[in-house]
Amino acid sequence: MSVEQRARGTAVGVTGTGRRRSRRDEILEIAVGLFASRGYHGVSMDDIGAAAGVTGPALYHHFAGKEAMMVAALVPVSEGLLDGGRARAAGHPDDPRGTLESLIDFHVEFALANPAVIALHLHELDRLPDEPRRRIRRLQRLYVEEWVTVLTALHPGQPAGEARVLAHAAFGLMNSTPFLGGEVDRRRRAALLRAATLAALLAETAA
Repeated sequence: MSVEQRARGTAVGVTGTGRRRSRRDEILEIAVGLFASRGYHGVSMDDIGAAAGVTGPALYHHFAGKEAMMVAALVPVSEGLLDGGRARAAGHPDDPRGTLESLIDFHVEFALANPAVIALHLHELDRLPDEPRRRIRRLQRLYVEEWVTVLTALHPGQPAGEARVLAHAAFGLMNSTPFLGGEVDRRRRAALLRAATLAALLAETAA
């Protein structure tokens, strides 16, 4: 199953809001899947319109162009990750192990629900104009620092720079979902990703 196919039926975002998906949401999801599977330059607005069953004028009613679609996909995701990370850190103020497990659960669920968004971010972020790209990078740095705070609490005396190395390594593991096949069911994939990430981050305790 391709990244584009896995993107169908999943929301572009971090957490569900319970609201009914709009036509704009559906078009954005289709665009993200196409960008992720074919590359930004391999997809035209006509391709997106054809896949979504939308004519040119109707498509431009929702989005000014491909750049606008990229911004609409990636900025809210980065905001949602930061908000979610902060909420989970606040939920376990005196329990760094519990906070770490909560953060891992949160990120694994995001990664499994949004493989196309992850692929888009990995390969196409530099297509964005300077302002939204800088905004996304800043949100990402702040999200990383939530993990760094937890890891330095778990590993007293560990330099923050080393904790960032561990955090980015953990993201690499959890964000592998665009490259995973469908031979393992979703629940088992989630369990494997959680266990592997937790083991990798706790191993430093004994080092």
